[in-house]
Amino acid sequence: MGLSAGAAGDGAQLCVFDLRRGQQEGQELDKILFFHPADCPILLQLSVIGLCEGIVTFTRIFSPEEDCEVIESEKRSHVFYQAEPDIWMVLVVEKTKDNESTWRCGALQGILKEAHSLFTMFHGPIRSLLDRQPSAELARGHLRTFLTDYLSDFYVGKKLQFPTYRDSLKERGTIQMLTVPREVALEVQSLTTVLGSCLGNVTCQSLVLFEDLLVSTTLPPDDTLNLYTYAVLRLTPRALSSNASSWSYLRKGTYVSAGLTSSSSNGTTAGERYHSRSRDTSPDGQNQMHHNFRPLLREKLSKGKDGFVAADFAATEVRGVVPLTPILWFQQAEERMYLCIYQHKSLTILLLIPASSLINGEEGIAHVKKQMLENASQKIVTVEQKLTRRWGGENAYHVSGYRYLLVDPDRRVSRASPSGKVTTLAKDSLLALNRLRQEVDLKKSRFRRSDPCHDKDFEVCIRTKNNAWVIAKITRGRELYMALEKGGETLLYASTAVEKFSNRYCEGAFSTD
Repeated sequence: MGLSAGAAGDGAQLCVFDLRRGQQEGQELDKILFFHPADCPILLQLSVIGLCEGIVTFTRIFSPEEDCEVIESEKRSHVFYQAEPDIWMVLVVEKTKDNESTWRCGALQGILKEAHSLFTMFHGPIRSLLDRQPSAELARGHLRTFLTDYLSDFYVGKKLQFPTYRDSLKERGTIQMLTVPREVALEVQSLTTVLGSCLGNVTCQSLVLFEDLLVSTTLPPDDTLNLYTYAVLRLTPRALSSNASSWSYLRKGTYVSAGLTSSSSNGTTAGERYHSRSRDTSPDGQNQMHHNFRPLLREKLSKGKDGFVAADFAATEVRGVVPLTPILWFQQAEERMYLCIYQHKSLTILLLIPASSLINGEEGIAHVKKQMLENASQKIVTVEQKLTRRWGGENAYHVSGYRYLLVDPDRRVSRASPSGKVTTLAKDSLLALNRLRQEVDLKKSRFRRSDPCHDKDFEVCIRTKNNAWVIAKITRGRELYMALEKGGETLLYASTAVEKFSNRYCEGAFSTD
């Protein structure tokens, strides 16, 4: 059997399946939890799932501690991600002769990771849904609507368009933070303190964004990343205006922001922690669990006159339902919280209220909103004004002559050239950079397997057409990717350019001294 027959429609397939289900002959269909395209014939769905299951089983024989990540064939790439124990997500994309479809498998796997993280934030772990309803009707329903809405962002016409070589200077699964001077940071800290006291003795959590950039957070790193991702996708002014493009920035000068620490695990599964913390029995929580809850539908979001973003997430088929405040599951904080969204011009505030602390649901949320407006309105206006005065626009952090991407995996933070500047790069430069990043991904994977406790430093500089250079440098876990065009012919030119960039914008993190 070949590596899965072509998919109907747009040439891409996305499936979610559970290896613990459908083990008896004749019950194979039971293991399928989601499949795109939905109109794909059942026999083809079973063929794709069967092949993927076989690959997973086969690779575990030789590498039981390492998950299969990608299988390449002449016509297709199969990208794997084990989202939860024995629950797999697989993306199958067709290869074409057109270079526009040149992708990086690490970027494709990032899509699967992001989709699962967002799903878990709204619905809890997939395994918990399966345990709650063994027939899997609940899990399939939530996966079908959520992933269908998530994939809508990738459609160009009638076809799915996943990240290509043109996105080589972007990093999914990272946060882009705004640089602020100390005096503004103190104002932000004061605002955050007021937001945290909106419920009296119970501390509320918050995220503050300016445009599409994170200004402050009180959540742990993983939860911050998930909520930030959702905000940029759907909640910021730019997202609400249906203009989904976002920007990246470079740190320059002094900045102060809430620190992101590394995540920790206490040894319990996400499902166990979710069950132990899911004690909310309010009507709101029940509605979110049983109705067609669709937080990624753009038309469900609108800003009210009071500044709060109304989120009518209930299904349109459920008539007479009052818009509900969504309850999110924060896995690292191990707590379920109500999400309230407030906007003032370019400033977006995400206020999170512990669900266990509100007995009267929506009435209690209305009281918290009132307290927020009474106590924090002036501080919100002050912070927005100060950030706007110092804001240089979309290209504020562009560095002349450089097209770059900085990634700090430990802090889950990235900085990059504005997308409008990246488009000025020649196609050959972008293709070369994409190939270099693919090779770096392979090197990092090998290093993790050989010595998972230590990062290995290395640098690669490649000269391409027209005296252009593509560069990758990893130092103490931090990563720098760069494209330089119309440069010199010698390696010394590339090394000197990296050194200057590192000393001026990265506090010498990538310098050789």
